[in-house]
Amino acid sequence: MTLNCNGNLIELSTPKVMGILNLTPDSFYDGGSYKNEKDVLSRVETMLAEGATFVDVGAYSSKPSADDILETEELHRIIPIVKLLTKEFPGILLSVDTFRSKVADTCLAHGAALINDISAGSLDHLMMNVVAKHKVPYVMMHMRGTPKTMQQLTNYTDIVFELKQYFAEKLASARAKEINDIILDVGFGFAKTTNQNFTLLQNLDLFKSMGIPILAGLSRKSMIYKTLKSDAKNALNGTTALNTIAILKGASILRVHDVKEAIECIKLTEALKLNDDN
Repeated sequence: MTLNCNGNLIELSTPKVMGILNLTPDSFYDGGSYKNEKDVLSRVETMLAEGATFVDVGAYSSKPSADDILETEELHRIIPIVKLLTKEFPGILLSVDTFRSKVADTCLAHGAALINDISAGSLDHLMMNVVAKHKVPYVMMHMRGTPKTMQQLTNYTDIVFELKQYFAEKLASARAKEINDIILDVGFGFAKTTNQNFTLLQNLDLFKSMGIPILAGLSRKSMIYKTLKSDAKNALNGTTALNTIAILKGASILRVHDVKEAIECIKLTEALKLNDDN
């Protein structure tokens, strides 16, 4: 499988890493960490040096119960950073984490390379039109409701079946608009209980039948630190363990806060595959 990002063909036969850059003051792990351009540039330089293929920048907190912000505020936070990063790191594959079509459109016009939409178009019916116009890859995630309400919407009869049905419908809509490069994200932690998250991880390989790459966003999530009776700050080891499982279950992209450790995960699982081949 490959992705076409601003003319760059990204081969996914070996999993890739997407580093997280949160511009929000209230993100669950690193909120408010990057207060000026120097901090942002330093963080992105480190992620790229450690091996990140993509950098995912977001200016709207999607943690459980997060407050809504105006579109103007999201644009105010993110546009200067997109301009900065595309100027300072020519060729950077910048992913924009937004569910708003205007934010996506503006960021793509300034050089962003793909869109990461937590709602797969459900929160803005114009989003797929924008993605199709710019001909960029589109990460479609599963979520119910909004970040404010999603944790009250965890009632499933068969979560794997229902998510496969959801993605089949979203995939059909995207294909109808001639969106070619589509990535699936089951949305760990979004309208799911801890047990449901582990059920999805256990069955992640079943989503490979959809024929599109899978992104796993497990980094420092509550399913890890609640299980370990810890917190997000101390969830790196747990993240590494689950990222390894995700790769073995078919994930092509790891979305992470800690790039170096994710790259090591990939190298070790690739060595394991080579050993199988021999």
